[in-house]
Amino acid sequence: MNTSIKIVLDSRPMSNSLYTVYLRIIKDRKRKNIALGLRCKKEYFENEQFLKGHSDYRAENNLLISIKARANQIIRDFQREGKSFSLEEFENKFRDITPAQNVFVATFFDEIIDELERSARIGNAKAYKDTKSSFIGFAGKKIRFKDITPVLLGKYEVSLRERGNENGGISFKMRHLRALVNKAIERKLITKDHYPFDSYKISKLKAVNNKKALSIEEFKKLKDVDLSQSPHLLEAYNYFMFSMYARGMNFIDMMKLKWSDIQDGRVYYVRSKTKASFNIEINEAMHEIITFYKTQGRNTQYVFPILLKDDLTPMQLANRKHKVLGRYNSKLKEIGKLAGIDKPLSSYVARHSFATILKYLGTSVSKISEMMGHSDVQITMSYLKDFENEDLDKEITKLIEL
Repeated sequence: MNTSIKIVLDSRPMSNSLYTVYLRIIKDRKRKNIALGLRCKKEYFENEQFLKGHSDYRAENNLLISIKARANQIIRDFQREGKSFSLEEFENKFRDITPAQNVFVATFFDEIIDELERSARIGNAKAYKDTKSSFIGFAGKKIRFKDITPVLLGKYEVSLRERGNENGGISFKMRHLRALVNKAIERKLITKDHYPFDSYKISKLKAVNNKKALSIEEFKKLKDVDLSQSPHLLEAYNYFMFSMYARGMNFIDMMKLKWSDIQDGRVYYVRSKTKASFNIEINEAMHEIITFYKTQGRNTQYVFPILLKDDLTPMQLANRKHKVLGRYNSKLKEIGKLAGIDKPLSSYVARHSFATILKYLGTSVSKISEMMGHSDVQITMSYLKDFENEDLDKEITKLIEL
């Protein structure tokens, strides 16, 4: 069998200018690159080894020697057995004996983030970046997957609470950390032995319901708020009201809404998060807001003045969303104070309020679920927890009044 083993760098860098280190096997003129969970700058790698200047170059060179020796041993075992193996069979055998302690968590974070950015999944990439910054800041750059234990996760949780994080924020980071571990297992970089999330349960981190939805009376106050002395708040007001009247449309979908999506008195769009298709009649309230922006005559394909020019890159879209959404939520809080609403408003309050107010008005949960594009009624029920609690409280009052 004509087979060779070599340690090589990827031909192109990741977004952070580092190059992925591979074990390359060539057999019968076919080749396969197997990622080793290691990265370095191009100038610090030569002749299958790291050069001085690369962090921990001695230790990682010893690791490369060990990995190459293991790979050659696998080939010798196949030869001794007289077996003509495939590249896939070699990789499976190699992955099974690759020790988990050889994979740095920070390095694999970078790999996943780079893949997401190249796929234009900027929101997901940002979530992983935030989790990486938080977790590596706590555990250190040299932490390996074998070091992620239930005890460590418990200490990380305590650290997050000390920094002011609550259950929702902690759950967000833990879920992305768990996803990273699962991806490493799927790619056979590590095994599922001592999987930390079997013992450490993220489900215990249930976010406290902060009564996000407006009541009918609060919505009426918001609807009738006087902004004549605060014209700088009109944009935020229009976005919130349009979201309410367009079945709780998300901010990102409003941001991407194009004039071409409006046809024959209806709005047609695909929700960015779930890819569910919507076909919504333009009611009187929506028509008034749409007309307001139509008369502005802006030279853009977008309905709302959020994306100010066409052909933005995914990263530019993400940056613009982040900037405008922050400003929008800040202005909503000003509007809430002017309206006398003792509750912090945000873009997400519109979606919660849409569901809750319709429920108060007698609309069935199944219809609300369909209007919001939920794949499961249980998702809709999570929006209506406050309603359920208050409704049950009233039922208990009936018992007391007997």
